[in-house]
Amino acid sequence: MLSSSLIVVLFRIIINNKKQILNNNYCIIDFFFVILHTISLQSDKMKNQKMYEPDDKMIYLIRDNYDLLQSLGSFGINLGFGDKSVREVCDDQNVDTYTFLAVVNFTINGFKGFDDVDRLSIPTLIQYLRASHTYYLEYKLPFIRKELCASLDETDNLARLIIRLYDEYAHSIHNHMQYEEKNVFPYVDSLLKGEANDAYDVETYSKHHSQTDVKLRELKSIIIKYLPSDAHHNNRLTATLYDIYNCEAWLEQHALVEEEIFIPVIRRLEQKSKQNDVSAKISNMITQNPVSNEVLSDREKDVIVAVAQGMTNKEIADHLCISTNTVITHRRNIARKLQIHSPAGLTIYAIVNNLVDISSVKL
Repeated sequence: MLSSSLIVVLFRIIINNKKQILNNNYCIIDFFFVILHTISLQSDKMKNQKMYEPDDKMIYLIRDNYDLLQSLGSFGINLGFGDKSVREVCDDQNVDTYTFLAVVNFTINGFKGFDDVDRLSIPTLIQYLRASHTYYLEYKLPFIRKELCASLDETDNLARLIIRLYDEYAHSIHNHMQYEEKNVFPYVDSLLKGEANDAYDVETYSKHHSQTDVKLRELKSIIIKYLPSDAHHNNRLTATLYDIYNCEAWLEQHALVEEEIFIPVIRRLEQKSKQNDVSAKISNMITQNPVSNEVLSDREKDVIVAVAQGMTNKEIADHLCISTNTVITHRRNIARKLQIHSPAGLTIYAIVNNLVDISSVKL
């Protein structure tokens, strides 16, 4: 008998999906799978609200969340760890504990509150993503296709259509992951080595993160409506469909890890790279420009700070309550004293002499 909480969940599902059911002409079996999948997600969500910590035993994580078994493989963590804690297992297998738990707590509970993005290990994240790609492209996708072929009569036109749709979906996933392998990961590796790359950035990657679930949704709908007449094929097709749903959930989780953890970390790495570039320019300026003996007045320092903050001469005049001509005179004196004429040069001077904080300057 259904519990009251489960009845409430069912009722909410029906209400929330009523318009979609009518508009898309879902069959009752399709809707049944939606209900089962949503109930499973709701149940898992209610069950797994614990935030796992380094001293928790790794076996407890697996006991509570068996879906993590595949994630362990992606992190390069082998089974056979006994009763060791998460920290001990990660240390033994050269995996960054903080990054591992950030991904685990996010995928289980949607927890994004890791307190220090700088502590996340980019090499560990790349290892996780690359291994996940390998698992998906070399094992999961071919396995599901093999299941489909075994479940369908390939001489049937509708069966051939189902397989063709699956191949199109698998091809789109393959292209997406290969794009990351050929463009994103090498770009991140170059950033880690301190090599600037002005031709690419993480925003380009973020825009490339396109939706790939439309073909899969269409495929599932056709499979559900294509019901074999004999029980043997029906059972095999149902088992295959279950694997497809699990595969879809895994892919959504993978994309969310990239969006919510990987991309923010790369943004931070890009910011550090720009700051390092500014520091290099500062060092170059110090070695190439001798310091003048003439001392800047407090007002001239105020003007330099305003220039570093991107103000025009008129804006500086309004800000300091002086005339525009006076600002121009100050800038001429500053250029004569420092032998620096450009706004960029004055910005660097302001940073190196602690007149402004680098974080307040638009790079």
